[in-house]
Amino acid sequence: MAKKIDTRAVGLDVGLAFIRWLTGAENLHYGLWTGLDVTAGNLRSAQDAYTVKLFGYLPEGRLRILDIGGGAGETAKKLLAMGHSVEIVVPSPFLAARCRETAKGATVHECTFEAFQGAGPFDLCLFSESFQYIPLAESLPKCARLLAPGGKVLIADCFRTEAYQGRRAEGPQPGGGHRLTAFQGAVAASAFVVDAEEDITDAVAPSIDLEQQLFHVLGHGVTRISDEIGSKRPTAHWALSKVVGLFLSRKRRDNLMQRLTGTTRTAAAFRLYNRYQILRLRRREG
Repeated sequence: MAKKIDTRAVGLDVGLAFIRWLTGAENLHYGLWTGLDVTAGNLRSAQDAYTVKLFGYLPEGRLRILDIGGGAGETAKKLLAMGHSVEIVVPSPFLAARCRETAKGATVHECTFEAFQGAGPFDLCLFSESFQYIPLAESLPKCARLLAPGGKVLIADCFRTEAYQGRRAEGPQPGGGHRLTAFQGAVAASAFVVDAEEDITDAVAPSIDLEQQLFHVLGHGVTRISDEIGSKRPTAHWALSKVVGLFLSRKRRDNLMQRLTGTTRTAAAFRLYNRYQILRLRRREG
């Protein structure tokens, strides 16, 4: 039986290669665009500014950090350089391999946070754009079990606003995450209270416009080549379409073309349907 093609791993590999070529690093997170022109040339500066903002919420002292959903390891690499001890939890085999290469000195656990068996105790549970992928019933309760006395949770992520009524009603929209009201309810029912918070939605939203501009460049190339082959070599165009169909369903092809040529993913839509929050949580007293 032929092995299934791992399109996610291929996409991550290509995406990271492109980001590394463009910025010199493998950051997968949003940029902070305050005071910067929204251009590809400023992406590295915007992502660095985001990291500086995030690290401003780290507790003082040398920390034992659990980096949950650690991406390609760039954040962990910086934390290690600051003298912290870092363990990474990441479910993707491809990203786990990148973490081992990039964040040398970190312990990498190739599993979901729900399946993580480490005991800690940790001084900080860090979720940098990964909190949205973990069920609310699992995330904070598990953090409470893993943290040392005085330990904290640091979250930087998108949360859906009440304006978002679901994909069926709104169509595909940028951002994502748990509903902000549901998250607030989960915190209220947890062992934690909010120690510090900041809404950085406006500062990160331009990342969506830049991302879509880059996809439009790719989309222009794809449609230009397709049109040229279709007009000059219709038989070859038909055959190529059949080959593509072996790997991508019609729905996936339509979604891809929407991604490459669509105009609905904008910073304005991101601001409407999301709140991007940085939150630091501490244990509830008493």
